Amino acid sequence: MADKRLLSLIKFGITGMSGMVVDFSLTWLFKDVLHVNKFLANAIGFSAAVMSNYFINRIWTFQNKAKISKQLAAFITVSVIGLLLNSMVIYVFNNLLLLNFYLSKVIAVGLVFIWNFSANYFYVFKTTKEQNTAEL
Repeated sequence: MADKRLLSLIKFGITGMSGMVVDFSLTWLFKDVLHVNKFLANAIGFSAAVMSNYFINRIWTFQNKAKISKQLAAFITVSVIGLLLNSMVIYVFNNLLLLNFYLSKVIAVGLVFIWNFSANYFYVFKTTKEQNTAEL
């Protein structure tokens, strides 16, 4: 059981890194190129990463076959909470402690990773015999 959890954590981390590329790329595009408000740009990048991460985690990380509708809704709920936590950390480090925006975002991603993995492992992609035999 511990080996399976560790493997899931590693896969979740790799998936998270791919999501970070999506997140940072879109955040940079909207914030620095298109001059959109930094928190809106952050939300756009974060949201795109959430969608790509959902499907990678569903198929590869957790190999879960539960019905998509309820599972995606739960994933989005967990991700919205993650976005709020992410934005709060960025606000504290960038606006209050005056650290660089992108450094603040890296710190936020690291801290929110703990929430995201735990909530996804124990709630969204919780594996049961019924879920694994359910059809898409």
